[in-house]
Amino acid sequence: MHTADTGARDLLRALPRPANALAWVRDGSGLVGWGEAARFEVSGPDRFAEADRLWREFTSDLEVTGESGVSGTGPVAFASLAFADEPGRSVLIVPEVVLGSRNGQHWITTVGGATTTPRVQPVRRPSSVRYSDGQLPVARYREAVREAVRLMRTGDLRKVVLAHDLLAVTDVPIDHRFVLDGLARRYPECWVYAVDGLLGATPELLLRRAGSVVDSRVLAGTTWPHDGVSDDDLATALLGSPKDRDEHGYAVTSLADVLRPFCSTMSVDGPSVLRLPNVSHLSSDVIGTLRSPVSLLRLGEALHPTAAVGGTPRGDAVEVISRLEGLDRGRYAGPVGWIDGDGDGELGIALRCAEVRGRTARLFAGCGLVAESDPDTEVREAHAKMRPIREALEGV
Repeated sequence: MHTADTGARDLLRALPRPANALAWVRDGSGLVGWGEAARFEVSGPDRFAEADRLWREFTSDLEVTGESGVSGTGPVAFASLAFADEPGRSVLIVPEVVLGSRNGQHWITTVGGATTTPRVQPVRRPSSVRYSDGQLPVARYREAVREAVRLMRTGDLRKVVLAHDLLAVTDVPIDHRFVLDGLARRYPECWVYAVDGLLGATPELLLRRAGSVVDSRVLAGTTWPHDGVSDDDLATALLGSPKDRDEHGYAVTSLADVLRPFCSTMSVDGPSVLRLPNVSHLSSDVIGTLRSPVSLLRLGEALHPTAAVGGTPRGDAVEVISRLEGLDRGRYAGPVGWIDGDGDGELGIALRCAEVRGRTARLFAGCGLVAESDPDTEVREAHAKMRPIREALEGV
């Protein structure tokens, strides 16, 4: 393996091929990769531990030259883990070539004899996109929300996150680079990602580890433009909404409570309002200092699923999700990101995404529900959350 400096470049535009892109980019910085030097597939309740073990074994046998010491140089794997234990297909991919850029530093990492300058094929866009119902159509999703609200009003469940899906079919095979470029252009505040056909732009950082420092950005509580209400008035109403503050509080508390035993210090900053083109969220930052070294994947295992994508209490919420959704989320709402040879890296939550295979994309969107939730409002929120990936597919 060899790492070397390179000049500044548009990371996503450097991807050479229409399919199988690997990316983790936010506001022009991050990592992209192509080729497969190694692939590890894991599943089941021990998928995090197994992925961590396989990654440690792989990196222990590598001879690394030219590593700069910057997080993300040297050996890197792109990771995407399933939301549920079953069927739960998860994957780690080690690219043959990685391009990185962060804080004014730029680099190329190659594995084996990979070439760093393949011919970049032209980006293509579809002429048409047709939509059809997924495994959980809108009408059934509305009823699932209604039943979840009933359960919360009559039992101990305090929050649950339910999702539904939508199928899109294009006239030509979907060019991953076209979708990623559209997401990055419209949502620079989000982490734009691609791992094994899962493409999206997540506003939510599950966890970043850089040495002994860990941090997370928690989002829960949502509004969206409607009825000509100004952005400032929407933000004020969101901050003052008891329903959204409760939903947000469950998400922050669930993450902080799990992370706290690993940390010697911890702070929570928020909530504030994160404004995106399609929605606004209540947002809080959680920052901690680790007591002892723990890899990013093992920390992710402890945190997943947070109340932001599962619910509270966690076990009850996951059972209700399985029963009411009746669909396989796959890697939607699971951790996605990258990890390096030191156990550092970033894991987001796979939101605002689609599972892309050839001409077909399966889109997902979900909403956090509490006892005060209204089914019709939640359907409109899910529609707003699906907007980023639909626009990226259509080239809007």
